[in-house]
Amino acid sequence: MKRRLFSTLHRLQHGNPLGLPRSGTPQFPRMQRGLPQQRSIRDVKKVVAVSSAKGGVGKSTIAVNLALSFARNGYRTGILDTDIFGPSIPTLLNLSGEPRLSSNNQLIPLSNYGVKSMSMGYLIPEASPVAWRGLMVMKALQQLLHEVDWGGLDILVLDLPPGTGDVQLTITQQVKLDGAIIISTPQDLALKDAIRGVTLFQKVSVPLLGLISNMSSFVCPTCSSSHPIFGSSTHIVKMCREHNLRLLGEIPLHPSICEDADRGRPTVVAEPESQHARVFEEISKTVRESLGL
Repeated sequence: MKRRLFSTLHRLQHGNPLGLPRSGTPQFPRMQRGLPQQRSIRDVKKVVAVSSAKGGVGKSTIAVNLALSFARNGYRTGILDTDIFGPSIPTLLNLSGEPRLSSNNQLIPLSNYGVKSMSMGYLIPEASPVAWRGLMVMKALQQLLHEVDWGGLDILVLDLPPGTGDVQLTITQQVKLDGAIIISTPQDLALKDAIRGVTLFQKVSVPLLGLISNMSSFVCPTCSSSHPIFGSSTHIVKMCREHNLRLLGEIPLHPSICEDADRGRPTVVAEPESQHARVFEEISKTVRESLGL
């Protein structure tokens, strides 16, 4: 391992937007016409994409808590933040600083709470925007997917950005995914976008592991009554039935989940015995069983 002796803000190139030293790094031949060739991520057994197609539904928070649940059960776990423009993983895992380089000039993940992670947020100053056009974004994504030394993982969680565009297509075309998880709130507006995400994964033949309903209801701390703030769960149950999706679980709207995330100590770590942490644990168990772990 050695210190990183390069800068993503210096001499940016379309072919190497992260500024990685070229000596010793894997070089992939240019693809011929047609779809890119799918490749496995080196030293990773299972790869799962967490997607919402819509922003603001708590996807990154859920992705991190699932990764932490896998790790707490003894699985070597990593999480890759594929949102180039708005990375969240550094905040959620309370991590900062530039990654070091391995002996073959690959990025070494940063770790906390037993989970390895990589994010664009580690490679640029926190307040700096990534003002890149599509070609550089896609190449940076390719480097994050294939030029990170994970050191052997049982499962890698990909935290996808909102939408069904370039990033999602690049990942599904270039990476062998073992499954995808859809995140949505019960609100009809969010469900419409969730359906678009479902359709995308079906078109590219990625197995759908199921759907997680986030912010499903608010439980009053005084009277313990449940209030469906974003609509009845019947909408999401109907959607799952129509699209042959498994409802993996329903995560309540609870202030501490947001507070835990904001302070970089997610619920599975901060309150492992709480009811909402147990929901994450039950979902992660179902996902592991679906993956054969």
